[in-house]
Amino acid sequence: MKKFNFRKVLDGLTASSPGGSAGGGGAGGGSAHPGGTAGAAGTPREEIQETLTSDYFQICKTVRHGFPYLPTALAFDPVQKILAIGTRTGAIRILGRPGVDCYCQHESGAAVLQLQFLINEGALVSACADDTLHLWNLRQKRPAILHSLKFNRERITYCHLPFQSKWLYVGTERGNTHIVNIESFILSGYVIMWNKAIELSTKTHPGPVVHLSDSPRDEGKLLIGYENGTVVFWDLRSKRADLRAYYDEAIHSVAWHHEGKQFMCSHSDGSLTLWNLKSPNRPFQTTIPHGKIQRDGKKPESCKPILKVEYKTCKNSEPFVIFSGGLSYDKACRRPSLTIMHGKAITVLEMDHPIVDFLTLCETPYPNEFQEPYAVVVLLEKDLIVVDLTQSNFPIFENPYPIDIHESPVTCTEYFADCPPDLIPVLYSVGAKHKKQGYSNKEWPISGGAWNLGAQTYPEIIITGHADGSVKFWDASAITLQMLYKLKTSKVFEKQKPGEGKATAEIVEEDPFAVQMMYWCPESRIFCVAGVSAYVVVYRFSKHEVNTEIASLEVRLQYEVEDIITPEPEIIPQFPDASSQLPSLKSLSGSTNTVACEGMMKDSIPCLSVKTRPVRMPPGYQADLVIQLVWVDGEPPQQITSLAVNSAYGLVAFGNCNGLAVVDFMQKTVLLSMGTLELYGSSDPYQRQPRSPRKSKQFAAGLTELSDSPVSLELERCKSPTSVKGSRKLSLPTDLKTDLDHVNGHCTSPTSQSCSSGKRLSSADVSKANRRGPGRPPFRKAQSAACMEISLPVTTEGYISRRAVLQQLHGISSFSHDERHCTAHTWMNKENRENSFSRSRSSSVSSIDRDSKEAITALYFMESFARKNDSAVSPCLWVGTGLGMVLILSLNLPASDDLRQSEPVMVSPSGTVLTLKGAVLTFACLDCTGTLIHPPYEVWRDPHSADDGEKTRKRKLVMHSPSSSQDMGDHQFAVICSEKQAKVFSLPSQTCLYVHNITETSFLLQADVVTLCNSVCLACFCANGHIMTLSLPSLRPLLDINYLPVTDMRIARTFCFSNEGQALYLSSPTEIQRLTYSQEMCDNLQDMLGDLFTPVETPEAQNRGFLKGLFGGSGQAFDREELFGEATAGKASRSLAQHIPGSGGIEGVRGAAGGVIGDLTRARIALDERGQKLGELDERTASMMASAEAFSKHAHEVMLKYKDKKWYQF
Repeated sequence: MKKFNFRKVLDGLTASSPGGSAGGGGAGGGSAHPGGTAGAAGTPREEIQETLTSDYFQICKTVRHGFPYLPTALAFDPVQKILAIGTRTGAIRILGRPGVDCYCQHESGAAVLQLQFLINEGALVSACADDTLHLWNLRQKRPAILHSLKFNRERITYCHLPFQSKWLYVGTERGNTHIVNIESFILSGYVIMWNKAIELSTKTHPGPVVHLSDSPRDEGKLLIGYENGTVVFWDLRSKRADLRAYYDEAIHSVAWHHEGKQFMCSHSDGSLTLWNLKSPNRPFQTTIPHGKIQRDGKKPESCKPILKVEYKTCKNSEPFVIFSGGLSYDKACRRPSLTIMHGKAITVLEMDHPIVDFLTLCETPYPNEFQEPYAVVVLLEKDLIVVDLTQSNFPIFENPYPIDIHESPVTCTEYFADCPPDLIPVLYSVGAKHKKQGYSNKEWPISGGAWNLGAQTYPEIIITGHADGSVKFWDASAITLQMLYKLKTSKVFEKQKPGEGKATAEIVEEDPFAVQMMYWCPESRIFCVAGVSAYVVVYRFSKHEVNTEIASLEVRLQYEVEDIITPEPEIIPQFPDASSQLPSLKSLSGSTNTVACEGMMKDSIPCLSVKTRPVRMPPGYQADLVIQLVWVDGEPPQQITSLAVNSAYGLVAFGNCNGLAVVDFMQKTVLLSMGTLELYGSSDPYQRQPRSPRKSKQFAAGLTELSDSPVSLELERCKSPTSVKGSRKLSLPTDLKTDLDHVNGHCTSPTSQSCSSGKRLSSADVSKANRRGPGRPPFRKAQSAACMEISLPVTTEGYISRRAVLQQLHGISSFSHDERHCTAHTWMNKENRENSFSRSRSSSVSSIDRDSKEAITALYFMESFARKNDSAVSPCLWVGTGLGMVLILSLNLPASDDLRQSEPVMVSPSGTVLTLKGAVLTFACLDCTGTLIHPPYEVWRDPHSADDGEKTRKRKLVMHSPSSSQDMGDHQFAVICSEKQAKVFSLPSQTCLYVHNITETSFLLQADVVTLCNSVCLACFCANGHIMTLSLPSLRPLLDINYLPVTDMRIARTFCFSNEGQALYLSSPTEIQRLTYSQEMCDNLQDMLGDLFTPVETPEAQNRGFLKGLFGGSGQAFDREELFGEATAGKASRSLAQHIPGSGGIEGVRGAAGGVIGDLTRARIALDERGQKLGELDERTASMMASAEAFSKHAHEVMLKYKDKKWYQF
């Protein structure tokens, strides 16, 4: 017997009911089954076989690109040729040849103080600010910690690991030197105490250890540098100081000559001292390289400290002395510099950022041979450069790593996985023409590791938008990152002359060209950018250079609904009857009318000036059209919150919190420019009505508003086929009702370009001038915290914090003239700007009139059913708003392509309104089989091709709608996701089939419909850190993992999903973190990652000769073992340092808690604990034995004393 489905009947009734509005049907569908599974009328759910299950999903980080944020330490393995960089956040980045890039993180998050490679051993020692040493195993693709040693009573200041030694010297803040066995990570009992190292007559503490190194001539001698200027040459065998050297300036670093007879120190006064071991009483050479020589023969004046010096010898030339710092104090504005002294030549290399550390790369790893330096790696605060020492002009190497992501702060990102394969070579070919010259012709010296393409080879492209208006295209295939092409969007505008900034209409004090949104159609190669100064630029791709003028349009988006709340009832003007108002006229294309009020009001002025002269455009992306929003009655244009382009239709749509604009970029005309409220027509679910201002009088104390006059009348209106007739009444369904003046929007078509703005009624101008008074700003807002929000039905608890985040996220802002000086859209200060990329906001941002605005938050061009009774799909624009409303606009395009350039395009609201909870984020359409329908597009053709024949000029359109098959074209599924819930509607019936309430307490920041394993799902990123995926169309939860708490607005701004289970976000101001939510990708990740360690033969030491071997000292490894081993040196105090076994060492362990590996790990930890307890027991036993022996001895003595005495003699 067939099961009867009552819900299907209900849905069928809802769909066929003539009385229910579309919005009501949608909302009813949602409330009827909030958990949501009900089949569409006549479309059983069983027809669609969903292939995706939770087994297809797993989240893991894949790779991190970019420059390590806040670097602190640097190390290089000269045999393996890999580089390690430590950071202040406890991260380590290990770099080799391009493609070999590994990211590790200390769990403690403590800053990395120092890094030391075990040269050619595939291991790395890190010393952290929490006084812990860690040993990392690099012989696996994901390095793991093998051992840790936590110092309890002393602070680590310096470490040194001699080449081919297993004993690590550790200097501390107290001035002591400890020795750690690298294999067992246990402290030796051998300690060099500071009071033994210095002379007994010295009355002061020498300070922390700042340098440790063994003599190149004799490994049994250790050079210890103390901060106060004392250098001790310690004989490890005899446990005494061979010599001591004193200098009256603090030491920063020490470097040996390779023969081991001389060493050089750098000091805090900018001096370098050269010492000879035979005469340690004073340095035999002292120089202040950048100090001015005094006329009277006195010592040169002191300079800034030389923070590090390296002294490298060459067989066939003078030695190199390389140091950082040491510049003269009188050059305060001089940039950080690296100085290279080679013979008598001194070269100063100025850097763009402060120097963190540098290392000289040499041909040999042996310290007792001629070093033959060939390059210097310089780690800067925000860059990594390598200088070629083999050429006299010291050029730098071209850096193959993507470490310039942050060249200008990243403001937005887009990620395209599985894009057309021809794009990457095409973008690279136009980008290669912009390569800089003057680099070294040598190969990049950091060439270690091994990397292969791996299994997944589909093309991937990442696009980053930046604060300076630049856009970078990156090849991200096979988890690498390589720059392809850079586009400078600021080039379409005139440069701002110094001193003009305050006088112009700019609304952004700093970074006026910052990229806020991007939209890219890979197939048609149309690229669109929305900037922070309220403009949109449409770019077309061409392989040919062109010299042409840039077309520009100006759009007037004005929200005519105004509040009249004032504490002065006698000056309230008479509120006009809504029916007597004439519709307001919005600006048309090219409108430049300026309405001046009191000489200061800005009106119809764009924020930036587009270049009017012909501009040379190189091959690549060339500006086709610039659209700018203009000032309206002294109010700046609001920032753009949504953007969509369709190449097949030739349209670009964008919206902000005032309304929506649709522009035909083929005919360069504005088709639609209207306030959000006008889009509804008569379908507004909230029948908002204007109320008398006197009824809101009680709010005057808490919220004072001086607003423009409601009488904003126009004498003429431009007629257009797409005009919206009739005015809407506005009624806010809350107790807090604001007084709103409704004025109609305006749509226009190419046929009405000749219309000009009507003149304003003089009475309105007089009324405004009288009410404001001379020089009075048009708005003054004072708002109490109690009046922050209007509760509309779609809002929920927690909405205020969400609104605040979204205002920052979308860049929605309101301006109050009183606050303009301190609240214009500025990137905060420089540090804030790089950390959060949020903009400062006016305190009036949540005022009543602004919250009643409905921002356009999502736009989507699609072949779809616009109305319930449609029998075929047609071009549509889906519009989502901040109040959860979804509107469908019909697009009436010319019937043939030949007429596209001449016939007007009509845009008209269809009357369809759907509702969701929360701001709408994304749309998608599925066909009746559940397959994703891609919007139509135009196949790319070069707009400036030399072959200009009729055949090549004809547009080739690809329409994805399945109209070819009759049974596939009868209905669609519309997927709509808001920040609170997802809904699937059946079209054209507009029945809500499925609804899933994604979150109640938080809100979504990002949602995308993506393809995975030849199927489709909805991927969501929530502000509480959860990443979720839902099946389509049934919205079954497939994945929900608490992955990434949104601690920073940067993450919210830059998180994006892509196809094939890929996603990314900016983990720091300088780094992109990529992750996958695909189980298949997680499984294949090991094959895709590069190998850090490759088997390389250690170069043989040069033949030292008989005499050198005889007199050059011993220093073999067995000497250290004999000196520092437990047999000779004993055990170190257990309270001094605690050994912590590491969690790593076994490659590819997933879920080590279970299985044999987990058991082995637990057994090893248990054995370590048991060994520790046995050690303690051993100590106690030894102590008991010692006391027993003492007792026995005393007893024996007593016995001997009284042995021969008689009992009466006691």
